[in-house]
Amino acid sequence: MTIADMPLVPTSMSRFLGDHSAMRYIFFGGKGGVGKTVMAGMTALELAKQGRRVLLASTNPVHSLSGLLGQDVFGKHTPVQGATNLWALEIDTRDTIDRSKKEIRDKIQWFLKFAEISTKADEFVEAAATNPAFEESAMFENMVDLMFKGEYDVYVFDTAPTANARRLLGMSKVYGLWVEKMVKSRQEAQSLRELLSFTKKKEADPLMEYLVDFRKRIEHARELLTDPAKTAFFFVTLPEALPIAVIRRFIDWFHDFGIPVGGVIVNMVIDPAQATAESEFVRNRVAMQAEYMEEIRRTFDGQVRAVLPLYDSDVRGVAMLGTAGATLFR
Repeated sequence: MTIADMPLVPTSMSRFLGDHSAMRYIFFGGKGGVGKTVMAGMTALELAKQGRRVLLASTNPVHSLSGLLGQDVFGKHTPVQGATNLWALEIDTRDTIDRSKKEIRDKIQWFLKFAEISTKADEFVEAAATNPAFEESAMFENMVDLMFKGEYDVYVFDTAPTANARRLLGMSKVYGLWVEKMVKSRQEAQSLRELLSFTKKKEADPLMEYLVDFRKRIEHARELLTDPAKTAFFFVTLPEALPIAVIRRFIDWFHDFGIPVGGVIVNMVIDPAQATAESEFVRNRVAMQAEYMEEIRRTFDGQVRAVLPLYDSDVRGVAMLGTAGATLFR
């Protein structure tokens, strides 16, 4: 049997999640505009219907959950109207950054005081906050906090476009490497300080205590993010060149970082039966999509979990999410 003879969806979304009943952390990513938020909403609603307590959360600085659900879910855990067992949250990026600045300021001030350095922490904080990764770092901390609290049975995350999601989830590995270097450096400094000390009394080291605790936190985050029984990242694509190219590249990267890839969802596929003979534009789009569907078959063989149609209106509200979700979980 050739690839062309094999079913495009050998293992459906429903079957995949059924086979992974312990799944707790589900991420949706892909190029901007492919329908990540809608897929996350459909999945969260389906799992909530199964009786599990579900949090649908957005880590995308450009939120669209409130628009999808037709209610304000910004900055607070909000019960979703028209659904049971489902809550939604758009993480307040500005509040997250402000809290991170305060926490960093307090820690730096504390470190400087311990080291007997009379410099204010503000200049260090502002320098750190100008780093492009600062926002992703703050969002990562917030996401990890949600995961660690364990208030829900399942967490469904609508992530930023894939490049941002890559950096966001990659923070666990980057943080781990950074903390290891910091701990090693601090151990060397401690040893030197003890050698030069006139007393043999071992002093408490708040910085080392913080680094060790932080290392444990990051290790736990990595354990969760790389556990294929608990975590899966789903890529959403369209039958078009650029979205396919984006996820082809990033699937390999996620594998390298050890983040389990649950599969690929193909969205906005035009039904050839609906292509009228009078519309050359529609016929051309259908022909183009057919070519890219074959590319998807070859490139993501065995990984496609669902193919969803192009609807004649936006998917908005719980009722339509449930109706459209029947296709995702058929």
